[in-house]
Amino acid sequence: MAQHNKLGELGEEMALNHLVKNSYIIVEKNWRFKKAEIDIIAQKEDILVCVEVKTRSTSEFGDPQDFVDAKKIKLLVKAMNQYVESNDLDVDVRFDVIAIIHNKYQTKLEHIEDAFLYFD
Repeated sequence: MAQHNKLGELGEEMALNHLVKNSYIIVEKNWRFKKAEIDIIAQKEDILVCVEVKTRSTSEFGDPQDFVDAKKIKLLVKAMNQYVESNDLDVDVRFDVIAIIHNKYQTKLEHIEDAFLYFD
């Protein structure tokens, strides 16, 4: 397995642990719809949360959350709409990003709630 794939899997595991520790219920992992994949679907109280996990070994080229672009947001929104419709859910939905920098010197995890509100 390529090193970046291992880092991505580790990041998703760290994100899951963070969510569970903060009273989120994990509903789905790596849920797919067409070309989109939702890393984590979780629930906190009455809100269904779509979580995109971005893990990098350094912030040298930008913070991990900077790599969630308009195309990715559009795919996630379509996929989450499909998930809600196909499961006949009547819930509020929120889109979060968990940004992780992990290397041998540091591990930094930032949970950005309502992350797409900050994108143009």
